[in-house]
Amino acid sequence: MLELRAFQRPLLPLRNAHRTRVKICGITRPEDGLAAAAAGADAIGLVFYDRSPRAIDAARAWEISAALPPFVMRVGLFVNARPDFVKATLAAVALDLLQFHGDESEAYCSSFGRPYLKALRMKPGMDLAAAANAYGSAHGILVDAWHEEQFGGTGTSFDWSLLGTSLRHERLVLAGGLHPQNVALAVAQVRPWAVDVSSGVERAPGIKDKSRIEQFISEVQRV
Repeated sequence: MLELRAFQRPLLPLRNAHRTRVKICGITRPEDGLAAAAAGADAIGLVFYDRSPRAIDAARAWEISAALPPFVMRVGLFVNARPDFVKATLAAVALDLLQFHGDESEAYCSSFGRPYLKALRMKPGMDLAAAANAYGSAHGILVDAWHEEQFGGTGTSFDWSLLGTSLRHERLVLAGGLHPQNVALAVAQVRPWAVDVSSGVERAPGIKDKSRIEQFISEVQRV
């Protein structure tokens, strides 16, 4: 009789079983969405905020979304948007997840009947745990760098040690100044559920660089 142990595999530590997810945000062209998907991105971000250099309208968002292969999430990013604008966008584009990057309340974020991420910017002296607890219905908390006038997409990072153990690992999405040269260190230090990048994989605002996307995702997977 064959011994069972010949077919047994060693158990891996639990932390090694986790694959850090990747979202490529600020997609403005179908070809960039396809490049992200081909490189292994789990999600792409579509920005519906007219003050962003990566802003697109619903027609372009539909074009990008329609070009994507299966199992790539479409995330719609809004900043202090009117409810009717969000609803009109949802009627025009099949979004899987909403991302609110402004000063929206939990009641507002949860009012659209869709899963959502709430972005919090790491302002000096901020109590991250308290801020995150205010959005108990959020599917995740995206932590970004603080900027007085901009709601993300600044290309600047923050001190990751400030995160401490404020958030459960499965709720944390890390953003802010990530790029192919620092994302491996960020993942190793913070151990987030996912990372979110925009300007760090661009050759111009809103125009992604295929090789940088590939490098970024390769670095995440390496860790």
